[in-house]
Amino acid sequence: MSTKIILDCDPGHDDAVAILLAVGNPNIDLLGVTTVGGNQSLDKVTYNARAVLEKAHATDVPVYRGANRPILRDAQAAATIHGETGLDGVELPAPSRPLEDKSAVQFIIDTLMSEEPGTVTLVPTGPLTNIAMAVRMEPRIVERVKEVVLMGGGYHVGNWSSVAEFNIMVDPEAAHIVFNEPWKVTMVGLDLTHQALCTPAVQKQIESVGSDLAMFVSGLMDFFRKAYSENQDFVDPPVHDPCTIAYLIDPSIVQTRRCPVDVELAGTLTVGMTVADLRGPEPSEDECHTQVATKLDFDKFWDLVEDAIKRIG
Repeated sequence: MSTKIILDCDPGHDDAVAILLAVGNPNIDLLGVTTVGGNQSLDKVTYNARAVLEKAHATDVPVYRGANRPILRDAQAAATIHGETGLDGVELPAPSRPLEDKSAVQFIIDTLMSEEPGTVTLVPTGPLTNIAMAVRMEPRIVERVKEVVLMGGGYHVGNWSSVAEFNIMVDPEAAHIVFNEPWKVTMVGLDLTHQALCTPAVQKQIESVGSDLAMFVSGLMDFFRKAYSENQDFVDPPVHDPCTIAYLIDPSIVQTRRCPVDVELAGTLTVGMTVADLRGPEPSEDECHTQVATKLDFDKFWDLVEDAIKRIG
């Protein structure tokens, strides 16, 4: 059976690949896409989400506009990584499906309250503002969510500061809420996603698919490679966000380790740090509701991405 998900994102080059993987894999049932201000302004990332779905011929998937800023802090953007549009480097098609009137937060609540309990997974790949607001507005969703699989954080590494990852650092209060609710949380952080590098060989294999969509993805990766080389000292860009979808399609692609995780809110130098307690033996699922991703099966991951591009056509 396919896994029902809500993809909460801020596209973003790697978010775009996550959307394509969710659309193009038969094991994923994409109920809707919700957007949040992050990689670029809310207006820009919402347009990008709609345009990527248009590119993927997935106009049946609704898009809902979410929070335009963090709960307490000023908005930040990652223009150095994603450009002024949030998806620089490619030409986007004009979306044909109108944006939904309902807010992202209300859509998340309504979906979780109407679907059978334990059947819908939340997949946030941007700041966690929408998810935190939903759980504060309707606490009953916690017991109805199957799990939360998020891209964010890192247990040994940061990127927006020396110890904090962008999605968490932008809205650490929201992240603190999400990690401390008693639902199952899988943190797919930088320790894992920095293994998901789009090497020249990977990009050449994607291009060999020969479709317009394959060249679209290659164009995304060209810009992403240049941005990461100039701003993060990466030779090849890490494609973070689709790792969450790959984990849901085939959990063997992403190894995990259960451990307590919390978010630092008050540290002068460490705000937004995801603090994972890896001491001692691994706790049981009954003892601990959070886990972190540790190791990626590189070949299986990129095979899934390539297969999704082929299926979309």
